[in-house]
Amino acid sequence: MPSLPSPGANARSPRPGATRPLRIFIVENHEDTRFLLALLLEQLGHTVFTATTLAEALAAAPAARCDVLISDIGLPDGNGWELMARLGEERPPYAIAMSGFGQVSDRQRSLEAGYRHHLLKPVEPNRLEELLDEAARETARAAAQRERAAGAP
Repeated sequence: MPSLPSPGANARSPRPGATRPLRIFIVENHEDTRFLLALLLEQLGHTVFTATTLAEALAAAPAARCDVLISDIGLPDGNGWELMARLGEERPPYAIAMSGFGQVSDRQRSLEAGYRHHLLKPVEPNRLEELLDEAARETARAAAQRERAAGAP
């Protein structure tokens, strides 16, 4: 069953220099990887939700209303590319694929599925932080545009 904390339940102050805390949904079936990735992201001040399978992610991700999806490509009941397709418009606006496979064709398939980046496992924490900073900047810009549009006559 996915871990769905109440809003802000595990959010902490963002690290110095972080653009802003994000809501991040992780889909990873390897227990240690999922635990360590969630721990890292929570320590960086983000709110983290997790799922271990495609089915769990499909059931929980839309309600979590996350800014970022980080998903393993290989899942026990499908794959991360299928996840993106099946989430459709309900998927987070910024998505990062993770995989033990880094062939050009794998990376291309991830981009075609809607992932912004395809990271090779083990994921470099500094690279992940850079991408999350990018996601935070984009999320903040989109929120500001929505506010301007809502205030415009």
